[in-house]
Amino acid sequence: MSAPDSVLIVGASAGGLCTAEALRRGGYKGKITLIGDEPHAPYDRPPLSKQVLHGAWEPERAALRPAQAISALDADFVLGDAAVALDVNARTVRTVSGRFFEANAIVIATGARARHLPGQESLAGVHVLRSLDDTLALRAELLSASRVVVVGEGVLGSEIAATARMLGLDVTLVGPLAAPMAAQIGPLASGLLAQVHQEHGVRLRLGSSITSLTSHRGRVTGVCLANGEELPADVVVVAIGASPATEWLAGSGLRIDNGVVCDSRCRAADGIYAVGDVARWHHEKLGRLTRFENRTNATEQAEAVAAGILGNDAPYAPVSYFWTDQFDVKIQVFGVISAGVEAEAEIIAGDLSARRFVARYTSAGVVTGVLGWNMPKQVRQHRQDVINAMDANRISH
Repeated sequence: MSAPDSVLIVGASAGGLCTAEALRRGGYKGKITLIGDEPHAPYDRPPLSKQVLHGAWEPERAALRPAQAISALDADFVLGDAAVALDVNARTVRTVSGRFFEANAIVIATGARARHLPGQESLAGVHVLRSLDDTLALRAELLSASRVVVVGEGVLGSEIAATARMLGLDVTLVGPLAAPMAAQIGPLASGLLAQVHQEHGVRLRLGSSITSLTSHRGRVTGVCLANGEELPADVVVVAIGASPATEWLAGSGLRIDNGVVCDSRCRAADGIYAVGDVARWHHEKLGRLTRFENRTNATEQAEAVAAGILGNDAPYAPVSYFWTDQFDVKIQVFGVISAGVEAEAEIIAGDLSARRFVARYTSAGVVTGVLGWNMPKQVRQHRQDVINAMDANRISH
């Protein structure tokens, strides 16, 4: 299979940029075009809820690459012009400005969009955090606020709560689960994380859903919980997850189901690929369709997609990896940790009471994940436990 003469990448964030870089590293000499809906040059998202929101970093520091590296890619960047339609057969993309782009291969890397609470768009003082502009708008309000309520106890909500508290605000974290990040790291580590947040002064109102936002003259004044409690707030941050950005693909003929559905090579159709948060592909080692929303996957999947475009026909079957930094804690997870009671946790390095440990998680006797708490080197050493279990699972299919 010969490489296509031209590649169009829709999405100019980490997944899109890394695809272009991987193509060039692989020796691709053809035309590369990247279309992005934001006006900014490609930037990294993990620092937004931490260093950039805090103010420890200037926004420019979140740039994924210096200007000279972007220039050296010899790619055309079309920024601030969102894609609105894809013609799979003609392999063309139309943008909001009315321009048409055609290529032999198209990579969909449009990421995900923050979910909203009903009615929040009409209220001042209610924020989501997905983009750089979101972060800067939220930071500007936090600097003049005193009370903030963060809705959503997942990774992003927990990070925002920690950052806001470090800025000196009165912070309350709310959500339906029992502890911060309970769905991502299970009861053992999330219970410890709850202690950390409380020790740093974050108020936890967990285990109760949100019923409504209160307001006065068009500005949010608080959050009402299902248990009847009302939490006053100057600012409310909604961090209740994200949805794959696939609206622009309506009528394209691609299969859309919690993302762009792809085969094990991340192909959605002949000559059409997907990468990053928007991609839901067949993971051969897990034996199911999978979608990972994490920074590491955007980079690794970009490498796989670029290799596929260049003729290397190999399945993409990674070990999921994510990390989070909150207060003085670094948590790293390889694989998947079930939030259910069927998951068993075993401390295999360090000491839980010292808050430096590695835990290995098994379900039905099979290793599914490992978690490191302030032990980055040690948890990486146990990544192979998850790989071995995945390989054994693949053979058993």
